[in-house]
Amino acid sequence: MSGPKKIVLAYSGGLDTSVILRWLLATYGAEVVAYTADLGQGEELGAVRDKALATGASRVRVEDLREPFVREFVFPVLRANAVYESGYLLGTSFARPLIARRQVEVAREEGADAVAHGATGKGNDQVRFELTYAALAPELRVVAPWREWDLRSRSDLIAYAERHGIPVPTSPERPYSTDRNLFHVSYEGGILEDPWAEPPPEMFLLTVAPERAPDRPATVELDFEGGDPVAVDGERLGPVALLERLNRLGGAHGVGRADLVENRYVGMKSRGVYETPGGTILHLAHRALESITLDREVLHLRDSLVVRYAEMVYYGYWYAPEREALQALVDEAQRDVTGTVRLRLYKGGVTVTGRRSPRSLYRPDFATFEEDQVYRQQDAEGFIRLNALRLRIRALRDRARD
Repeated sequence: MSGPKKIVLAYSGGLDTSVILRWLLATYGAEVVAYTADLGQGEELGAVRDKALATGASRVRVEDLREPFVREFVFPVLRANAVYESGYLLGTSFARPLIARRQVEVAREEGADAVAHGATGKGNDQVRFELTYAALAPELRVVAPWREWDLRSRSDLIAYAERHGIPVPTSPERPYSTDRNLFHVSYEGGILEDPWAEPPPEMFLLTVAPERAPDRPATVELDFEGGDPVAVDGERLGPVALLERLNRLGGAHGVGRADLVENRYVGMKSRGVYETPGGTILHLAHRALESITLDREVLHLRDSLVVRYAEMVYYGYWYAPEREALQALVDEAQRDVTGTVRLRLYKGGVTVTGRRSPRSLYRPDFATFEEDQVYRQQDAEGFIRLNALRLRIRALRDRARD
C-alpha cells in the first residue's frame, strides 16, 4: 500500500502531536494539515498556529467548537447523569468524538486521504478517535504513530523534540500530561502513575484546594428546561457562558476534584486526576430536580442503564446505534425535568438545599405525616399482603420440608 499523500492531524500543540507532526513529514513525505479544535483550552491555544507552521505543517486550522461541545456533548451526557465507575464525569471521553467528527469534515474539505491522531496504543483515546472515523468516514486511512514508530516512551519523545528544536510544555521536571477543555482538566502519567503518590498542589488549574476555599459558603440557583441548564441565579445564559460561570464559582470553592484509578477499555488500570467544578455542580443539581419530576419507574429504568451508557461514552461508541438509541430514551424522559435547584458550595462540597418545579410529582398532601384526606393508610395492608404472598408461600414450603 502506498503512503498517504495528505494527512489531517488532530493537533494540540503538546508533546505528542508536536513530535508526530514532524515524524509524519519524515516518514511519509506527505503534506500535513494541523487541525486544532478550541474546546475551551484557553491560553494553551495562543501559540498553536505558529508552532504548527514552524514544525512543518502546510496549513493550520483552528476552530472554535465550544458551543457544539457544550450543547451537543456536555448536555446530553448530563441529561443521562452518566458517570463512569462512580467517579469520572467523562470530560475527555465525549470531547474526542467531536474533534474526530470535525477532523474528518476538514479532511474532506482539504482533499486529504488520511487522518492522524496522537493517542497512544495503550489508551482509550485511540479507540474514541478511530471508532468515530469508522462511523463517519470509513474511506479515510488512519495513521496512528504511537502504534508504528520506534519511540517507546514520553522520555523518548522529549529527546526527539529536543533534537529537532520543537518546544514542548512537558519536561522531566513536570512529567505529567494534561488535557483541558471547557468541562474539565485531566491529569495523568509521570508521577501520577504511582497511585499512592499525592498530586502536587501546584498542578491544579481550575480549583483552589478545599482547605483554602472561603470560610463562608456560597449559594447558587440553577434553572433547567427539559433537562438542560438555562440560567444561573435567574440570569439566562448560553451554554458556554453558563458553564464558564459555574466553573469559576465551583473552582473558587474547591468543588470538583477527583482522583481515580479506572479501568481502561484496552484492559489495564490507570490513574487519572480530574477537575470538573461546573460539571459537578450541574450533575448534582440535575439529579435533585429529577427527584421531584421523574416517575419512579422511569427514573429507575434510566438509572439501570446509566452504567451501560457511561461505558459506551468512555469506550468511544458515541456514534454507535446503541448509544443513540439509549440517548433517545434518556431525552424522552427529560421532557418534564424543568424547574429550579438551590445549592450550597462550601470547601469542596456541594449540598442541595432546595428544589421546585411546575412539573413536580411531589405532593405534600400525600407525603405529609400529619392528618390528610387523600391517602387511606388502611390500603397499605392489602398492598403489603399481596407483595408478601410469594415470600409467605416460600416460607410455608420450606417449613413443610423441614
